[in-house]
Order: sequence, then structure tokens, then C-alpha cells
Amino acid sequence: MTELLLSAGRGPAECAWALARLLSRLEAEAARRGLHTARVETVTGDRAGTYRSVLVRITGAGAEAFAAGWTGTLCWQAPSPYRTGHGRKNWYVTARPCRTDVVVTPFHEADVQFVPCRTGGPGGQHRNKASTAVRATHRPSGRTVVVDTERHLHLNRRIAVELLRQRIAADDDAARRAGVDARWRIHDDLVRGDPVRVERP
Repeated sequence: MTELLLSAGRGPAECAWALARLLSRLEAEAARRGLHTARVETVTGDRAGTYRSVLVRITGAGAEAFAAGWTGTLCWQAPSPYRTGHGRKNWYVTARPCRTDVVVTPFHEADVQFVPCRTGGPGGQHRNKASTAVRATHRPSGRTVVVDTERHLHLNRRIAVELLRQRIAADDDAARRAGVDARWRIHDDLVRGDPVRVERP
């Protein structure tokens, strides 16, 4: 399974029109190769039947290789359907791989390794005689925290587990936001000229 984001960028209405034509061409070619396509997300254009962007999921044997052949700048070569006599005939769209699956790091306390340790700070002589602090490592993610808030080891273990849970959730949230930002950047990455594919009616 792979996903492609097709975008007309900031181009004129003709680019949104071209995207719709290129999308139909992509879907037809995929079907001929025995691949399945699904429009996961669509942003319609100002004109009927046009798209500013479409996220397409492609599944089946050879999906990644097929998508690679459609990755880059795409050109739909045809006169403008909106401006009679307009000289321009090349309308560009960009297509880039894009992942939208949400990664959630599973958290189970059984995956946390605890190591008692000593740390400096308040606590007086008791702090020096007993290892009440704890270093906790979530093995799947490698996240580590050290907690010495309480005098009792079991309390510090409990705090460490909650801290790890919160920080791993924050890491997942940051990864999701980075994915959204990356998708938005694709819309500004459209390079006109030197297309990897030129399609015509």
C-alpha cells in the first residue's frame, strides 16, 4: 500500500482541471494493472469537476513501483477550457508520496525497565543510604526518565511510569503534527517544467 498526494499548488483553475484529468488517467492505468485506488481526501476546485488536491491510496502487488512512475511533476497538455484563445497549453500538477497513517506507540508497563539509582539533591542522609530514585526506560521507544521526587522507591516507580506515558504520547503527537506540516509543504513544492509524465486528452 502506498499513498500519493496530487496537488495543483497555487496554480490557476486550469491546474485544478488538469489534476482531475490526470487523476482519472492514473486510476484507469492502475485498474489495468490490477491495482486498487481509493480517494482518501479531496479538496475540490472552484470549478465543477476539478480538484485542488487529492490524496490517493494505491493497493495491490506493485503499488509502490506504480506510484513511483507517477511521482514528480505531471503535465496535462491541452488548451484551457476556461480562457478561449489563451496560448498556454501546459498545466502542471505535483504528485508526492505521503503517509497519513497515525502512528501510536503502544505503552505497556511490562515494557518498562526499572533500575534503582542514587541521585543528589534534598533528602539528607537517607538519600545517601538507600537507592530510592529510579531510572525507567521504555524499551520499545528507548525513552528514559529518572525520578527521585519521593523517598520511597515504589512511589518513584509510579511517577516514572506516568511520565513515560505522557512523554511517549507527546512524541506521537509531535510526529502527527510533523506529518501534517509535510503534507502542506507539498502544495508549495510544485515545479513547473521538466515533468516526469506528459498526458494528453
